[in-house]
Amino acid sequence: MAEHTVTFDVTETAVTLPTGALLTEAARLAGVDLQQPCGGQGRCGRCAVQVTSGDLRRRSTLRLSPADVAQGYALACQAVIEQDVAIHVPPQEQLDRHLTTDRLVADMAVPPGYDPAVAQTVRRLHLNLIPPSMDDQTDDWSRLQRALRSQGIESPQISLGLLRRLGRILRQDNWRVTVVVDKASTAGAAAVIIDIRPGHVDLPLHGLAIDIGTTTVTVWLVDLLTGQLIAQAAEYNRQIQRGEDVISRIIYATKNGGEEELQTLVLATLNNLIARACQKAAAGNSASTAAQVTPATIVRATITGNSTMMHLLLSIPADTIRLAPFVTAVNQPPLLNAAEVGLQINPAALVDCLPGVASYVGADISAGVLASGLDDSDQVSLFLDVGTNGETVLGSHEWLVTCACSAGPAFEGAGVLHGMRATRGAIEEVWINGNTYEPALRIIGEGKPRGLCGSGLISLLAELFLTGIIDKGGFINLTLATPRVRQGERGPEYVVAWGAETDSGQDIVITRVDIDNLLRAKAAIYAGFTVLAQSIGFPLEQVGRVLIGGSFGKYINVEKAVQIGLLPDRPWDCFHFLGNTSVAGAYLALIDCRARERIADIAGRMTYVELSADNSFYEAFTSALFLPHTDLDRFPTVAAALTNGIL
Repeated sequence: MAEHTVTFDVTETAVTLPTGALLTEAARLAGVDLQQPCGGQGRCGRCAVQVTSGDLRRRSTLRLSPADVAQGYALACQAVIEQDVAIHVPPQEQLDRHLTTDRLVADMAVPPGYDPAVAQTVRRLHLNLIPPSMDDQTDDWSRLQRALRSQGIESPQISLGLLRRLGRILRQDNWRVTVVVDKASTAGAAAVIIDIRPGHVDLPLHGLAIDIGTTTVTVWLVDLLTGQLIAQAAEYNRQIQRGEDVISRIIYATKNGGEEELQTLVLATLNNLIARACQKAAAGNSASTAAQVTPATIVRATITGNSTMMHLLLSIPADTIRLAPFVTAVNQPPLLNAAEVGLQINPAALVDCLPGVASYVGADISAGVLASGLDDSDQVSLFLDVGTNGETVLGSHEWLVTCACSAGPAFEGAGVLHGMRATRGAIEEVWINGNTYEPALRIIGEGKPRGLCGSGLISLLAELFLTGIIDKGGFINLTLATPRVRQGERGPEYVVAWGAETDSGQDIVITRVDIDNLLRAKAAIYAGFTVLAQSIGFPLEQVGRVLIGGSFGKYINVEKAVQIGLLPDRPWDCFHFLGNTSVAGAYLALIDCRARERIADIAGRMTYVELSADNSFYEAFTSALFLPHTDLDRFPTVAAALTNGIL
C-alpha cells in the first residue's frame, strides 16, 4: 500500500501514513492537538483545517460551506489521505490547555479534631527484627510478617519487586527497617506493604486526591502525616481531543485503538499534573516535608470521576453505558496498585477508585454528596452538579434519590458558535443597557475577548431576555433600533463584541441556534431535578438548601440563573456554591478511612431514577424550553418583576 507524507504548519515534524488513513491520525502522530468535541463523527465542524498543498478526499463537508471547500478547508476527522499534503491548522482550532489557575485553587482545611493515627490507613513503622541464627532459620518474609503482627498488621501483601529486594534491605542496617504499610480501607481488603527502607528513617508520606472530570482533571497533593493539602494542579483532560462529552468519547473508544488511546491521553494528563504538583510543593514549602516529595513518597491515591471517566482510565469497555439498559461494567472497582493503573508514583501505592451508583451517576457524585454534607443533614437538600450530564441528588440523612440528564456541553462552550472554556479572554459576565442595547463585558484575564464561557453565556441569555432582545421562546427581535441585532450568515444574531474589539478581529456573536442549544441545556437540567422531586412526591418549594458543586457552578450568578430557569426560584440564602466537591470528597476519603466508608454508604443508599424510562421527563423538558418556563407560577420572583414592568 502506498504511503504519503503529511506536514502540519504548527509542527516541524512530518509524518508518513498509508493511503486511506484519516487526517486526525496524522495529527495524532505529529503531536498536533485538534478539537473533536463530537468524537470524530463529523458533526461539530471544530476540527476544520486548510489544505495548502495536495488534496484530501472529503467523506463529509457538513459544517463547511462551498466557499470553505473551495479555499481548501476540510474536516480532519472526515478527510482521507490519498497523496502528500501540507496542512494549515487555524489558531482558533488548536486546543488551548491554559487554565486560569486562580479560578481553580481551593482552600481546604484539615477537618477539626483530625487525628492521623486514628483516621489514616497508611502507617510508617520502625521495626527491629530478631536476626536469624542457627536456632532460628525463619525465612526473611516470615520474619518481617512476624514483626508486623506485633504491630497489629495481619497477613500483609507484598509486591514481587519489594520481595526481591527484601533480603538486602533487612541486612543493610542490622535488621532495623522502616516499613510503610497501608491497612486498606475497603471491606475485606488486605494490608499492603508499600515500601521498605533500611534503618529507622522518618520517611515523608504523601497521597493524591484526584478528580478526573470530563473537561478538567484536578490533582491535590496531601501530606498524609498531617492531612494538610500542600499543592494543587489542574489542566484540561487531554481526552477532549477525541470528544467533548462522554458519549462522544465512548463512541471514539469503540473505534480501532480508541480505547487504548483515550487511556493514554488521560494518564498523560494525570502524570503531568502529578509532576507539577510535586514541583509546586518543593518550591513552595522547603521548611516542611513538602520539600521532600518524590514519586516514591506518594503512597496512596484516591480517584473520583464519572462512570465513563473511570472506565476509560482503567481501559474497561464503556460501550454498555450508552446502550439500553445503560449498565456499567463496574460501579465499585477493587483496590489497585499504581503500577497496574499507570500512575507515576510509588508503584506499590494503593489506588482507590471511589464507588459510583450508575452509568450516569458516578463516583464524582458520591464524593460530592460527602463533601456537601447532604447525607448527614436533617434538612432536605438538592445537590446539583451543573455540567454535561446534569447530575442531581435530593435527600437528607434519611434518604437519597439521584438522577442524571444529558444537558450537553453548551454551558462549557461547545455547541455555541463563539463558546469557549473559562480561560483567558473568555467573557464571563455581560450587562446590557435596556435603552441602547449596548453590552458591558467582564473578561477573564487581561486582553481582548476571545469568546463566551459558561457563566458568560448564562449572564448573556438572561440579559437578552431582560432587555427584550429575545422573547421567552428565545427568538431575536430584529426590529430593534440597534446594529447589534442583525440577520447573519447563520440566521438572526446579537453582536456581543465588534471585531475591532476582539482578539481574533472577528465579531463575537450569539445566534438563534446558540440560544436554542442553551435553552435545551437549561431545560434538561431543570426538568431533571423537578421530575426527580415529583417521582417521590416531594414539593420542590420545600427544599431547604440548593447545593451547587463543580468548578463551573462556583461562578454562576444565581439571579441570572433563576431568570433563565436554570435554577429553582428559591431565596438567595438557600443557594450554596461549593466548588469542586468531587475532589474535596476524594481528599476526605484519602485522609480518613471513616469518610471512605461513608462514601461507600452514600453510594449504596442512593436510589437511582432513570429519566429515560419516565415519560414525564419529556413533558417537563418541553415545558422548560422557554424563559424562564411555560409555568410562571414556578418562578414567582420573575413573574412579579414582569408584572411590575421591571423586566
